[in-house]
Amino acid sequence: MGRPDAPALVALLLGAVGVGYRLVLTVLTVPASNSDEATFGLAALHIAGGHERPVFLYGQRYMGVLESYLAAPLVGWAGPSWPLLRLPLLALYAIFLWLAYRLTRRLFSPWLAVVVVGLLALGSERVVRDQLTVVGGRPEVKPAVLALLLIAVALGEDRVRHRWLATGGFGLLVGLALWSDWLIAPYLLVAGVVLVLAIPRELVGWPGVLLVAGFLVGLAPVVKDNVVAPPGQDSLSVLREISTKEGVAPTIAERLRGGLLEGVPLATGLCPMDGCARWAQWFGVLYPVLLVAAAGLGLVAYRRAADHSARVRAATVLALVVGATLTLLAYVRSPLAATDPLGNARYLSVLQISLPAVLWPLWLAAAHALRATAGRVARLGGATAAAVLAGLTAAAVAGTVAFLAHTPGVRAEERSARRLADEVLRSGLHEVYGDYWTCNRLIFNTGEQVACGVLDGNLTPGQNRYPAYWQRVGRAARPGYVVAVGSSAERGLRRLLGDRADAALVAEVGGSRVYHPDRAVRPWR
Repeated sequence: MGRPDAPALVALLLGAVGVGYRLVLTVLTVPASNSDEATFGLAALHIAGGHERPVFLYGQRYMGVLESYLAAPLVGWAGPSWPLLRLPLLALYAIFLWLAYRLTRRLFSPWLAVVVVGLLALGSERVVRDQLTVVGGRPEVKPAVLALLLIAVALGEDRVRHRWLATGGFGLLVGLALWSDWLIAPYLLVAGVVLVLAIPRELVGWPGVLLVAGFLVGLAPVVKDNVVAPPGQDSLSVLREISTKEGVAPTIAERLRGGLLEGVPLATGLCPMDGCARWAQWFGVLYPVLLVAAAGLGLVAYRRAADHSARVRAATVLALVVGATLTLLAYVRSPLAATDPLGNARYLSVLQISLPAVLWPLWLAAAHALRATAGRVARLGGATAAAVLAGLTAAAVAGTVAFLAHTPGVRAEERSARRLADEVLRSGLHEVYGDYWTCNRLIFNTGEQVACGVLDGNLTPGQNRYPAYWQRVGRAARPGYVVAVGSSAERGLRRLLGDRADAALVAEVGGSRVYHPDRAVRPWR
C-alpha cells in the first residue's frame, strides 16, 4: 500500500478534527440527555444483565434497538453512563467519515472527497444530536448505506476476491439497516438496484442465495417479533396507524416550505435548533436544483461509459440522487413536515449520504472555470459555484459556532438532572411519579434504583414505555412526586394535598420539586 497523497492526508486531518470535536462533546454529555435516549440506555442495561433481548424500543414496534446492543457491553461493565452509552455512535461516525471519503473519491474526485469530509466534520446542534444521541436508527444506517454502495461498486469493478462473502454481507447489512430504521428504505432500494446492475448474472446463482440468506439473518429479529405480536401490534399496522392519523392536512406549499426551507438547512447544519433565519434558507431552495443537475450529469456519465465499471459508478451516482429525492418526497408527504418542521428535521439527516452528489455540479463548475480554455460564461458560472460552496461552508461553520456558544447552558441543564437524581435518592425515595421527560432519564441516572411512573399534566397515567416501572411504583405504599415548578401537575398535586402540601415538599433542584406525601396520592384510581 503506497503512501497517502495530499488529499488523503488533508482528509485524515479534517476527519480527526471532526472525531475529536465529537469526542469532547461525548465526554461532556453534549447535547443533553433525555428520556428517549434513556429508554435506549435502559434497554442496554437489561441486555447486558441478560434479562431481556428487546427487538424494538420499549413502547413501540418499529424502531430497532441495535444501538442498545452496541452499548450493552460498555454499560454492563461500568454501569449507566451517558458517555459510554454514546461511545459506539462516535465510532459509527468515524466509520461514516471514512466511507464517505472512500466513496466520494471513487465516484468523483479526491479533493471533492476532502471537501465532503470537511463539511461532515463540522456540526451544528441538529447535526451532532443526530450523530451522537442514542435515539435510534440514523447513526448506524448512514455508514451501512455507504458500505453497501462501496461493495456494489467493488463487485462491478471486479475488485473483490471473496465475492460470495461480499454478497452475503450486503444482504446482512440491508436486513440490519431495515430493522434499525425503516426510513432508510429508499437508500436500501437504490443500493440494491446498483448491486443488480453490477453483477446481474452472479445473483442468479449462489451469491444470490447468500444475499437473501444474509438479508433474512439481519431481519430475523423483526420477523420473530412480528410473528408473536398481538393483532394490530405488528410493525406494519403500527406504522400504518402513525401515518394515517386524522387531522387537517397541510397544503403542498406548506409541506414544501417546511421540508425544503426548514428541514434541509437544519439537517445540513446551517441553522440552530430553534429555526432557520431567512438568509439560511437559500440552500433549501437550491437543493432540488442541485439534485436535478446531478441527475443530469449522472445520466450523461452513464450513457458515455466506456465499460461496465464506469456504468456501475455512474449508476451509483444516480442512486445517491434518487435516494435523496425519494427521502425528500417521503418527508414532504408527511403532515409533520409542515406542522413541526423543527422537531422532525432529524428524519432528513440521512441526506448526508448524498452530499457528494449534491456538491458535484458545483465542484465541476468551479473546476471547469479554472481551465485556460474556459470562456467568460464558464468563468462566471464557476465563480458563482465557488461562492455557493464557500457560503455553504461558512454557514456550516456559523452553525457549529452557535452550537458551541450554547454548550455551557446545556452542561448546566445536564448537571441539574444529575443533582435531581441524587436528591431523590438522598430523600429516601425509590418510587416516584413524574412527567415523561423526567422519568426514564431519572431511572437511568440512578441505575434503576429509582422507578418512575409517567403522569401527564392532569395527574393521569401517561406514556409508560416500560410497564414494569409503572407497576413497581403502583405497589409502593408512599410514592413520591417529581414535578416541574409551577406546572399544572404541581398545582393539581398541591390541591390534592391541601394544607399538607408544604410539609410534603422535600427538595427543589433547578426547575423541579420533589414531594413525598405522608400517604399515597393516586387520583386516577
